[in-house]
Amino acid sequence: MNPISDSVETITKEIFIECRPETLFSFFTDPDKLARWMGRHVLLEPSIGGKYRIDINGSDVAMGEYKELVPNEKIVMTWGWEKSKLVPPGSSTVEFRLTPKEGGTLLQLTHTLPEAEIASHVQGWTHYMSRLRSLAEGQDPGVDPWSERTM
Repeated sequence: MNPISDSVETITKEIFIECRPETLFSFFTDPDKLARWMGRHVLLEPSIGGKYRIDINGSDVAMGEYKELVPNEKIVMTWGWEKSKLVPPGSSTVEFRLTPKEGGTLLQLTHTLPEAEIASHVQGWTHYMSRLRSLAEGQDPGVDPWSERTM
């Protein structure tokens, strides 16, 4: 048995965003909006079983499919990387919960994946959730610096 593939951990992150849940939800289902906070080129089929492809920087490409979509409340997707042996496309699950709070939305992320991948994904989700908050609150985070480099 390979201990790396058998050892699974869960990332949980929360961030408060000053916007309505329906505004935030659109940043997960509209390819033009998603590309403003993550990736260079984004292809989405936002329906149950629909595929997505997020080209981060010309080399790193996230792929998977939508497993659950509850409008303005929850998005569940499989997740993985096109060239990864540890986290190939569709091999992990990421869930986003949108909970209305006074004056905005609490975004909760839960991502379960191999322990060896936790640190890099924590760094990635921290980076991208910050960009998402800026956009959803009407600010422009600018060009994603990660879109220009290989990770």
